[in-house]
Amino acid sequence: MRPGYVLLGSATFLYERARRGVLATLVPSDLRDFCLHDLELSSDTTVFDVLNLAQTPSLMAPFQVLFVRGLKSLYGRGAKKDEFAALERYFRSPNPQALLLFVADHLSLPSDLRRMEREDKERYDRVRETLGEWCGIVELQAVSEEDAVQWVLATATERDASVDGNAARELVDALAGDMMLIATELEKLLLYVSAPLRGDSQHGAPAAVTLADVETMVLAAKQRSLYELTDALSRRDRARALALLHGLLNASDGGEDSAIGHLFMLAKTYRQMLVLHEKNVRDSRSIWQVLWPGFRVPPFAADLLIQQARRFKTAGQIAGALRSIAKADLDLRSGPVDKTLVLERLVLALTGEPNSADLSHHSVVA
Repeated sequence: MRPGYVLLGSATFLYERARRGVLATLVPSDLRDFCLHDLELSSDTTVFDVLNLAQTPSLMAPFQVLFVRGLKSLYGRGAKKDEFAALERYFRSPNPQALLLFVADHLSLPSDLRRMEREDKERYDRVRETLGEWCGIVELQAVSEEDAVQWVLATATERDASVDGNAARELVDALAGDMMLIATELEKLLLYVSAPLRGDSQHGAPAAVTLADVETMVLAAKQRSLYELTDALSRRDRARALALLHGLLNASDGGEDSAIGHLFMLAKTYRQMLVLHEKNVRDSRSIWQVLWPGFRVPPFAADLLIQQARRFKTAGQIAGALRSIAKADLDLRSGPVDKTLVLERLVLALTGEPNSADLSHHSVVA
């Protein structure tokens, strides 16, 4: 084991897993008050204070674990030569009864490191070139969609339950790959399908999460505010739409990084409206006949979505909105941009007057 590690990245889900593993292995629960230290670098707690604590043996515990947050301050203004010199001296002769864990959550690592934004790449390189000389590096990268789906399936199996493959993918897509949210919602789903009122457990079969369960338990909660946004967009109420957009971003754990997930849900809702418009659906009883499993809407939103679809004069107008959403998605994925600004521009486009090219009829169901 190295005397120090850097937990590099802002993936909270992976950080929590790493922390639980360290505590379970190195920190006895009855000694936690004496050997576990959570520190934040600041003007009151310096690198020198941290190293002094690491070098001082505990009288009550045989081993110490120090989690050190606020690493961004170590790379702020000023050379910090004294701080890095002190770190080098410590790691040349570290205390074998202490483990230092630096939490570098001031940068984000995508699942594909080649797509890292420029500022994060610069921070990444600086950490590796400095602390990486003495510490092990644990990269907390964003979990890819495929890995997230596999995690959902494996976790359900560990709980003596199962998740349908389509349900697992819908869960991941609906929550934009946010593993903290996915873990929370999966726990709710497993409790839901294990309830005595469900028939699965009564017949001795393992509890099974289906696509319908995800649509009922997860999508409804996630999409309520989204349908309010599409309602404002379809009414061309620009001020209300912008306010709702900012509310969505502020309410998301990922902040601006949740933008791609919101775009995915927005595109799906407009595709649903396109189907309803082309099939001339006018009441909620008919909606289930034209929207297939995996593409359906929560019951609370059926009438609202029909109303929104009918506000468009032609299917071409909805197709034009989908092209605007696709362009925004491309802008978000093509490089470092202000994600909020991209979404605000999309709202302006969707609440503006339709182009003449969009007034003709297009059959676009993708």
